[in-house]
Amino acid sequence: MATKEEILDGIANMSVLELSELLKEFEERFGVTAAAPVAVAAPAGPAAAEAAPAEEEKDEFDVVLTGAGDKKIQVIKEVRTLTNLGLKEAKDLVDSAPKPVLEKVAKEDAEKAKAQLEGAGAAIEVK
Repeated sequence: MATKEEILDGIANMSVLELSELLKEFEERFGVTAAAPVAVAAPAGPAAAEAAPAEEEKDEFDVVLTGAGDKKIQVIKEVRTLTNLGLKEAKDLVDSAPKPVLEKVAKEDAEKAKAQLEGAGAAIEVK
């Protein structure tokens, strides 16, 4: 059986996409959720009856490649870095834009991926 340290080292070496898949499998297997609980204060008095339900803040985002731009090779390299796809798979993804590069990732990871891909010349949309 692996030690906690070995498990943590393995997780530290995973890509964002692999971590997302691991999280989903962990939640399904153990029947838990990794989402942080959010406390919402309800208004008091007559205004409480009129209050609309609070909209939950979105915590999972998709990074969608909408176009490769002029620097297609740089975009393919960034896609490979972000997803650990092989050269052919990354090229196919870029060629078939619009296509999601990362799905159901945290906002910080989505913004970071967007910045990297746009830096390479790609047109990106975060949904």
